[in-house]
Amino acid sequence: EQHHVENFLKYNTFYQDTHRYRNPQVLRAHQFRAEHFAYDPASDTFICPAGKRLHFQYTSRYTSDNGYQSQRHTYECFDCAECPLRSQCTRATGNRKMRISFRLLEYRRKARENLTSAEGQRLRAARSIEVETVFGQIKHNMAFRRFHLRGLEKVKTEWGLVSIAHNLRKLAA
Repeated sequence: EQHHVENFLKYNTFYQDTHRYRNPQVLRAHQFRAEHFAYDPASDTFICPAGKRLHFQYTSRYTSDNGYQSQRHTYECFDCAECPLRSQCTRATGNRKMRISFRLLEYRRKARENLTSAEGQRLRAARSIEVETVFGQIKHNMAFRRFHLRGLEKVKTEWGLVSIAHNLRKLAA
């Protein structure tokens, strides 16, 4: 934020969050995702589509596969036994539990705002034109699907040669 850099990268569920579903089964499943539950900050509880409250239990640290550490808050509903939406909401034998990272939710909200803005739409449209075709041509037309050398310096050199070949092809056309 201090460098005024904005996030215009799609997160893993961006498409599902920004498109309407025509299939009613998919739409119902989508409404039971944890990030779509209403949050009440005064009581620190989430409210499920059936109107039941999920209460804060504990905070835990989570380390992703690439080493990123985050804090996740765990919430649990105390009375899911008689809920008519239970079969759609959870497959657990006990009550519905969910783990939320408020920081991740904020990053996703900001990324969604940026990506759906006029500038974000322009950048997303340009990406399909600028980047994807280049990789597609290199993979398909030049049959380059893997590096033949090992080591970072050798891979950089090999990628440089592939890039030069691609640029020469463009110039020749």
